[in-house]
Amino acid sequence: MNDTHEESDRDSLTYSADRGRGILTPSDREFLLERKTDYTEHSKKQKRNRIRRRIRNAILDFSILFEHLEDRDRETVFNPDDDARDAYTQGITDMLAFLHLGTMGYYTPFKDMLAEGVNKAEQELAGSDYRMVTVDFNVDPVGQIDVDEVIDKLEFGDFEEVTDEELRAFVRLLSESDDFSATSLRTEMKEQMTEFIEQVNAAAEQRDQRIEELND
Repeated sequence: MNDTHEESDRDSLTYSADRGRGILTPSDREFLLERKTDYTEHSKKQKRNRIRRRIRNAILDFSILFEHLEDRDRETVFNPDDDARDAYTQGITDMLAFLHLGTMGYYTPFKDMLAEGVNKAEQELAGSDYRMVTVDFNVDPVGQIDVDEVIDKLEFGDFEEVTDEELRAFVRLLSESDDFSATSLRTEMKEQMTEFIEQVNAAAEQRDQRIEELND
């Protein structure tokens, strides 16, 4: 499935006028998407107030969902059909973005709430509050990179020396280049991926064989 098809499927579900009620009612969505514009200033104000109340109540509901929703129900929610997976993945991503943006300036930093939430989930999985994990979350802006240095690393195969910051910036610059072609790149990458996977599997087999020899 190509990216265009995936994106259209995702959007068709997310923005469908027939989708059932969630935090937002179908009417709320029509209002926010400006599909319906015959509102007075007073009715707009009432609409925004109702949406805010529902969002606040939804946030409070998550405490009940975490504590009391059965595992099988939660697992079903997060195991959508294949044709809906992209829409739900984007929804989860945007939910986290909404929370991060909304809690800026909040009296408890987002990273502290995120760390506590992950810890609670880990303790729930372990069935014990002795399960404790360290959660690292940092927001580091991507700055200027030395393009020549990155290209040199790629040219000489020093992939392990390419930092995440350099990689993100380099991919962004590459995609915005006039010479970039998603169609030709996709075809070439798919052809190379087959050989890449073969090399990865061969390395894994050789490693396992070496481990067996060392254990003999």
